[in-house]
Amino acid sequence: MPRRLEGRLGDGILRRGAWLLVLATVLWAGNYVAGRALAPVMSAFLLNGIRWTISAILLIVIMRLRGKRIPLKARWREFGLLGLAGMFAFSSLNYLGLHTVSAAQAGMIAGTMPVAILLMSVLLLHERPAGWAWTGMVVSVVGVGVLVFAGHQSHWSFSMGDLELIAASLAWGLYTVLGKRFGRHMDALTMTAGAAVYGAIPSLLAGLLLPSAHTEPMTAISWVALLYVSTAASVLAYFAWTTGVERLGASRSAPYINLLPLWTVLLGIWLLGEHVVLLSWVGGTLTVTGALLAGRRGKVSGR
Repeated sequence: MPRRLEGRLGDGILRRGAWLLVLATVLWAGNYVAGRALAPVMSAFLLNGIRWTISAILLIVIMRLRGKRIPLKARWREFGLLGLAGMFAFSSLNYLGLHTVSAAQAGMIAGTMPVAILLMSVLLLHERPAGWAWTGMVVSVVGVGVLVFAGHQSHWSFSMGDLELIAASLAWGLYTVLGKRFGRHMDALTMTAGAAVYGAIPSLLAGLLLPSAHTEPMTAISWVALLYVSTAASVLAYFAWTTGVERLGASRSAPYINLLPLWTVLLGIWLLGEHVVLLSWVGGTLTVTGALLAGRRGKVSGR
């Protein structure tokens, strides 16, 4: 094949991979908007239980169609830890936070996820990031402080919603680092499907057993939002992201996650009519800038 034609084909694959990564971040941003819209009609734990029960069923069907089996017994420890961290803790904490924090504000706080991944990599994988990564962490923390200050009308205090969203980022960091470790022994689809099954169990139990406050009746929009979080924001976003990573490569794909706060803010303004003050934009910019520094690929040593 001529080099020029080969180069064009390669560029086309890279462009398609990039668009898939962008699509995944848009779908995940929609999860924040849908979670905010569902907050008045459903408890956070019930929403999360329904979401991951449906997602787990869909992933099992997809695995069967591909002729694969999920080693639920053999890998119960790995799937259990991943399910608790990613599907139960991360998602539940996000939906809890969205009961009191706007989708736009929550999306900006979600910009700390690369920082959380860095922290968990240091604690669990004993990685030694470069100095600029620590600088990025400090910048991102300052950005979150500005966001909190702006979100409370120039009064600096953390609300329960703020803390829940920050804890969600830490849970995502733990899930990502565990995924790096366990991913050496299984493919991404099997790992996600198994984690979804084990994560759906505590999520559904919490939703059914924990008491919830009085909620409003479900509307047509609520049903659409529930369907969205259980399919597009879970299964479709996963396939878009993993396919994009396969085409573009892991190191070139990582910075795309920083688009999540931007899409969440835009969707929150467009679909929910949320208002973002100038100080929130400043805090969000600092948070994402710090995350970009913290997530940069460089020479990292381990012990």
